[in-house]
Amino acid sequence: MNKMSDYGLDDKILLEAQKYPDFYPGRVLSQSKGIYRVITEKGQLYAEISGKYRFESHRQMDYPAVGDFVMLDRETDENGHGIIHLVLSRKSIFSRKAAGKLTEEQVVAANIDIIFICMSVNQDFNLRRLERYLSLAWESGAKPVVVLTKIDLTDDIYQKFRAVDSVAMGVDILGITNFEKDGYEDVKAYLSPGKTIALLGSSGVGKSTLINRLTQKELFETQDIRNDDKGRHTTTRRELTLLPGGGMIIDTPGMRELGMWNADEGLEKTFADVESFFGQCRFRDCSHTNEPGCAVAAAIERGELSQLRWQSYLKLKNEDAYTENKADYMEQKKEKFKNIAKINKARKKR
Repeated sequence: MNKMSDYGLDDKILLEAQKYPDFYPGRVLSQSKGIYRVITEKGQLYAEISGKYRFESHRQMDYPAVGDFVMLDRETDENGHGIIHLVLSRKSIFSRKAAGKLTEEQVVAANIDIIFICMSVNQDFNLRRLERYLSLAWESGAKPVVVLTKIDLTDDIYQKFRAVDSVAMGVDILGITNFEKDGYEDVKAYLSPGKTIALLGSSGVGKSTLINRLTQKELFETQDIRNDDKGRHTTTRRELTLLPGGGMIIDTPGMRELGMWNADEGLEKTFADVESFFGQCRFRDCSHTNEPGCAVAAAIERGELSQLRWQSYLKLKNEDAYTENKADYMEQKKEKFKNIAKINKARKKR
């Protein structure tokens, strides 16, 4: 028997689950090609979504994701795969723009409490990418923590910490090395029964090594760094793992660039220093380009705001707005085609 509270099933989720007495609660551990591995009180089973659920789901984000609590028709797979009938309310959603040309939101993981943003101090060290990760992490509803990995590869770790602190104000920053236990106790301090941690970062930054240290097992293959000082990608899918000391961790495939998706609040928190100047401009509708009395321009000139950080803010803000506008346009287009189809169907009946 599994203690589902160890997997994050709390009173709030249980209360919602009790509304569906014909089904059983479970949590999605992993997903591959439409098949979900789910943990229930009686064990693990494989499941797929019901035909009705599939028919009524019009967006990628409607489908179950790793970390989701779902309601199934059974608790074991003794009589075949289980059937997922619905996804319970998500307390947090880490999402991104789906890969490819399709403008759609894709849920990376759900019901996360803390997001460890992993970034190595070698050639992967990139503050502009970190700002993107922070914006999406804040938007998810989870708490971000920056974890600098492979700190044995730099002679000036304090300079790296200062650089990260300049763009991650108010966010905890940890440092770990793959060869020693330094820093791992600091990481473990964030783990507790029922809490879910997600690891995010580019390929090869050491996420798999971190999971192996926390689980005290070689759950994931790790590889040495290449000759160009970059790590090798080892994780190929998202998976939720229960940790021996309590808590859960979700590893994710390396994502060097996460497409922005509806991250207004996340951008506001990540760039609070930038947006603090907006209210100081002479004109309320200042576009911060060439207007007189622009507080942003003045801050850049005084050295209080770096040009690189301002450009990064503009890039992410514009990308987020473009994605949101395009998504609205595609939704309107879909609705238009649906209405045309209904009209044509009505004409044929006449």
